[in-house]
Amino acid sequence: MKEFAGKIAVITGGGTGMGRELARQLVAEGCNVAMCDVSAEAMAETRQLCEAEKLPQGLRITTHIADVAIEDQLKRFRDELIEQQATDKIHLLFNNAGIGGGGSLFTNAREQWERTFNICWGGVYLGVRTFMPLLLKADEGHIINTSSVNGFWASVGPGVSHTAYAAAKFAVKGFSEALMTDLRLNAPHIKCSVVMPGHIGTSIVANSRKIQSGSESERLTDVEIGVTRERLKGMGTDTSAMSDEDIQQLALDRARSFHDDAPTTAAAAAKIILDGVKAGSWRILVGDDAHKLDERVRKTPEEAYTLDFYQSYRDEVGWKLA
Repeated sequence: MKEFAGKIAVITGGGTGMGRELARQLVAEGCNVAMCDVSAEAMAETRQLCEAEKLPQGLRITTHIADVAIEDQLKRFRDELIEQQATDKIHLLFNNAGIGGGGSLFTNAREQWERTFNICWGGVYLGVRTFMPLLLKADEGHIINTSSVNGFWASVGPGVSHTAYAAAKFAVKGFSEALMTDLRLNAPHIKCSVVMPGHIGTSIVANSRKIQSGSESERLTDVEIGVTRERLKGMGTDTSAMSDEDIQQLALDRARSFHDDAPTTAAAAAKIILDGVKAGSWRILVGDDAHKLDERVRKTPEEAYTLDFYQSYRDEVGWKLA
């Protein structure tokens, strides 16, 4: 797919981050966009940003409330798309939505663990299932599934559990790679790519906590403060002299820093992804940190979860993963 003009793209998680930037850049190239998110306000802002530039006549941008972990909501999104976009086909499917949390089988609630897994993995699987009939009707199609560097390296550092997100992202990577053969045999006009970003400047840290807690407040609960203390201890930080307010401020600072101080912006990530689609790349690494980590894991897989591996990688890229 060398150009996006006149095509129709579905983007999950279009309210913020890479989803928002994918929408903006696709619209700028004349692509119709249907996005979903759990936040109507965030999607409205994305749409306003898309419409800030003069749009080609007849271009459609539609927004749809949907939790990608719930199949009925994705089916409603699909049906709304068919009505509002006045079509029964799509050309591009970006399974982009994701959250963090639920890192430990021992210290996190099962509900939190499964919430992360069901969005990060289930959203991709259900997205493909739900929109495949519309892709099949197009003359060409492309599925773009967002995994992570945690899809080939299941860690954010030696002192922090990270099982739910990493398990989901490994599943996305394996599913996408296997799907390429399935498509080649049964729907050869549809391609598939797996995206593996490193540290991208998005609001995933702040958004994940809000989705997991069900609250829009930036204030941590007492339970969350306790969990954050343990996480900091695992990272080697002495929290014994820190007040709850200190922990609260550290959490806010981390969310801000993850967004503002990332080595790759969401806009740059979206461009890399779209360029990869145009180039027909099935494997799209995003960010220098992702390329370096991929090279290291492949070179010394037996050492990938040792303290020395983490410390040397951290020193090389200047990035503290957790």
